Amino acid sequence: MDLFVGLDVSVRTTSVCIMDATGRILKESKVETEPDAIGALLHSISDHYKRVGLEAGPLSQWLYSGLAAAGYPVICVETRHMKAALSAQINKTDRNDARGIAQMMRVGLYKPVHVKTIRSQEIRMLLTARRFVQTKMVDAENNLRGLLRNFGLKVGIVSRLKFDQRILELLEQSPHLRLTIEPLLEVRRVLREQYQRLHKAMEQLAEADEVCQLLMTAPGVGAMVALSFRAGVDEPARFGRSRSVPAHFGLTPTRYQSGEIDQGRGISKCGDPGIRWALVEAAGVLLRITKKSSPLREWGLEVAKRRGMPKAIVAVARRLAAILHRMWVDNVPYRWQAPA
Repeated sequence: MDLFVGLDVSVRTTSVCIMDATGRILKESKVETEPDAIGALLHSISDHYKRVGLEAGPLSQWLYSGLAAAGYPVICVETRHMKAALSAQINKTDRNDARGIAQMMRVGLYKPVHVKTIRSQEIRMLLTARRFVQTKMVDAENNLRGLLRNFGLKVGIVSRLKFDQRILELLEQSPHLRLTIEPLLEVRRVLREQYQRLHKAMEQLAEADEVCQLLMTAPGVGAMVALSFRAGVDEPARFGRSRSVPAHFGLTPTRYQSGEIDQGRGISKCGDPGIRWALVEAAGVLLRITKKSSPLREWGLEVAKRRGMPKAIVAVARRLAAILHRMWVDNVPYRWQAPA
């Protein structure tokens, strides 16, 4: 007899619900959030499981890999879909959530998500760490500007290489502020050094990766955009059509229709926001900075004349995502000139 399992995962414990094909609950329990502990509980009940479901989250990739390696048919369910399915419950508890997930597995009411490979997870971790350090460095600079502005000391427009020198020049006018400002300058210096270290690691990783080298032949695509797209797509074969890739990253427009109301709205903004931001940045570079002519740039400039530059950038980002996927699938570099 085939059994269905629902796992409601938290940091320390996981609620487990095992259900048969008729909807009868065979076992409910809480175990430690470890693949071995969950696998031991499932093995003690039966060896015939049709689906084991868990919600996509921070621990889902680790648990998915462990349970899949143990031979269980584990499925990772999309977060928004699961939230909508479980919202009908009056009382939200871990036990009820596990029951609801098991019920979703039994009736087939779920939307699976792709669990990325270890390689893509490592790339994403590097990009996330680089972005985090970059954000903190900018926060430190803005904090220094705000503190000095209270005393009438204006930093003004200055490059990051000369930022420390400019701050020290301003401190000559108010030496009593050194006690507060110099530690912040040291923090900013350390953040900058670590950011440069992570940025160099990102560039080296892109240079050593054949897929990234292929993607970087496209206009506006550098190391950061290529690595972001590679980690986001992970396996290009999981997309049947290249036109499905922009929708996966939330770059396609949405629509609200009900009775007499029919409204076109902005892009859906679903999926990974980091990849969507990287594609939009690449489109902005292509339209505003790159001077070399290409079919994609000419098309984007025509859209800008009719709809304005912001909408043109999003449109180019949407088309660029489909082009990068097709380049990856066909293993063909970007064609800078349209075929005759």
